[in-house]
Amino acid sequence: MHADTYSASIDDLAEREALANPVADRIELALRKLESDPGAIFESDVLADLIEVRQADPARYQRVRAAAKAAKANVGELDKLTTPQDDAGTVELFPEVEPWPLPVDGARMLADVYKIIAQHVIADQPTICAAALWVVHTYCMDALTVSPLAHISAPEMRCGKTVLLTAMMRLCHRPLSVASISPAAIFRTVEKWAPTLGIDEVDAFLKDNEEARGLINSGLYRETAVVIRCTGDDNTPTQFSTWAPKILCGIGKLAGTIEDRSIPLRMRRKVAGETAANIRRSDPQPWADLRSQLTRWTDDHRQAVGRAHPVPAAGLGDRAQDCWEPLLAIADEAGGEWPRRARAAALALHGVEEETPSIGVELLRDVEAAFKERQTTRLASRTLLDILTGDDEAPWATWNRGKPLSVRQLAARLSEFGIAPKTTRLPNGDRLKGYALADFADAFTRYLSAEGGILSVTAGQQHNSAVCEASATVTHADPSRIGKAPEPASDKACHGVTLKNTPPEKKEEGSTEREAFDL
Repeated sequence: MHADTYSASIDDLAEREALANPVADRIELALRKLESDPGAIFESDVLADLIEVRQADPARYQRVRAAAKAAKANVGELDKLTTPQDDAGTVELFPEVEPWPLPVDGARMLADVYKIIAQHVIADQPTICAAALWVVHTYCMDALTVSPLAHISAPEMRCGKTVLLTAMMRLCHRPLSVASISPAAIFRTVEKWAPTLGIDEVDAFLKDNEEARGLINSGLYRETAVVIRCTGDDNTPTQFSTWAPKILCGIGKLAGTIEDRSIPLRMRRKVAGETAANIRRSDPQPWADLRSQLTRWTDDHRQAVGRAHPVPAAGLGDRAQDCWEPLLAIADEAGGEWPRRARAAALALHGVEEETPSIGVELLRDVEAAFKERQTTRLASRTLLDILTGDDEAPWATWNRGKPLSVRQLAARLSEFGIAPKTTRLPNGDRLKGYALADFADAFTRYLSAEGGILSVTAGQQHNSAVCEASATVTHADPSRIGKAPEPASDKACHGVTLKNTPPEKKEEGSTEREAFDL
């Protein structure tokens, strides 16, 4: 910007904003100095003037800031220097909680937390038990290394999700409820305030929002709860924390990566005869007393909770054990009936989740059924796809917003398990891509055998090894979807080798000269 043009803009700014003359003169003089010497700094009296302008009229400050930026000033540094040191908004946002004057019995405190939630929320006992324990963990964040999400969900509207969210946020440490929040605001909010973040309507908020989902996922383990973003005019890489407890509230299931990091709190619609107190009209004093007790108990027991290595709840997967570790540590430290109740709640809540496989496991299961149905060890890609999309009860026929799964999408999904289609040459010279049953052996073993599989890829054989007496089958026999279909026909041809030179009398029943893969 030319000097005469910039001078005119400063004069116009001073005239339009009608700043008090001493303030306007000092700011104008400082900006003119910046124009001639970009390395100049604002004097303390000018900074005091800018702080006053920023507090009195933020819009006016932004226009002064724009003029400073045009003069090549570091406005990021200017913002830091003009931020009021005593941020009263933070104090109002998170009122200080006075600890309870006497030592608090942990078991009784948890019982009172459970009771006040149950008075206002219609939910089963494991859900309320988990909610009570999760509330306590928000006060122990300084000592913990794991912080699971709390996911409040329901199949339909009017199931009390928001009521449970409200009840938990009234008890949590430094609660901050939002209906929507941008990805950038998530890590900046956590970095500035370290609140308990309660996000309602999360099913809409996280839809097609991969960045926000990644930020939320990053907060499970303390050592990885960090993101790097470029800030300021010079795009300086800056570290931001995502270590804060978070409650997600919405309809239906969320992405598998979020579900896997969550304590599931499932709500249901109340029926005739079920009643709950109106939380909006509840007496605020019991809530305040419990916050005070929670503060005192965690002040006294926080370090013990952080050092604890609780006995896992038998039957949970590794990730679920991680999620429940801080809650079980709190239950053990509180004592009484809570160690038993906590582990029973963990099994009740996560046992339901394990009955629903991921979409990848469901695909493997249907692929296994397809091989069983055709009684073959090879299937062409198109044939396999036709079998998958021909099942009206499976998701593959409507995978693409009502349209079937494509060959490319099938390959992409299976590639996540290390499985790829291979090409074979047909007797007539054509080349055909497809899948061999043997290539699925490892995936079937790892992801289906625990559930009981359909198909044995390799029959048990005698071994001379002293370590392993017989080779294990890939999956256990189970009638599942195909019922009592016979075992697959043996296929002696090697993958990628045609049957062109196979004498007619030697060909296996059901094979053709046209192709090595079953069509």
